[in-house]
Amino acid sequence: MTENIVIAIDGYSSCGKSTLAKALAKKLHYIYIDTGAMYRAVTLYLKRNNIDLADESQIKESLKNIHLNFHSRDYQTHIILNDEEVSDEIRKMEVSQLVSEVSTIKAVRKELVKQQQRMGKSKNIVMDGRDIGTIVFPHAPIKIFMTADPKIRAERRYKELMEKGEDITLEEVFENIAHRDFIDTTRLESPLTRAHDAIILDNTDLNEEEQLQFVLNRVEQHITN
Repeated sequence: MTENIVIAIDGYSSCGKSTLAKALAKKLHYIYIDTGAMYRAVTLYLKRNNIDLADESQIKESLKNIHLNFHSRDYQTHIILNDEEVSDEIRKMEVSQLVSEVSTIKAVRKELVKQQQRMGKSKNIVMDGRDIGTIVFPHAPIKIFMTADPKIRAERRYKELMEKGEDITLEEVFENIAHRDFIDTTRLESPLTRAHDAIILDNTDLNEEEQLQFVLNRVEQHITN
């Protein structure tokens, strides 16, 4: 297989980007990098330390104290924030409500994009996020842009949160997704947008196996060409 292939997956929140990316990486024996988890971990740190999101100097100083790493266990990718595994905590609603706002901060995006680009220099990787195919790896040979009906996305996310014991309503989840979509697509710094050469994957009516096969077919086409 061709060395150093980057598969860039972008799209709206709660479209199942991480689910697809993890399955794809496992199937291809690639490294999976969850950039959304990186932004969530930074958000968690800033929230825990009561950092004013409007204070650029505080943000920049805080970034010096944030160290992120990934490790794999049982075919799952776990994120470490300053030697603490926070994989579950970063998925809570209190982080979800702030992560899009944190993602608009220029200093945060600049630092994490730099880390993400470094991760993809010498390995075959699958990376998902909001700006992977447009900013982080604009020359990635395979780009996927994921979307789905907002109501379906909300229902999927609500089910996940309920299974984790979160006290939340479907309406609150839907409103959170709509709010995140607005911020992601209108922010000045690296807004969510489809790369001109990205393949659209609308998984409103697809199950996990069907969407995985959709992308595997594109990967095979790239390799054989």
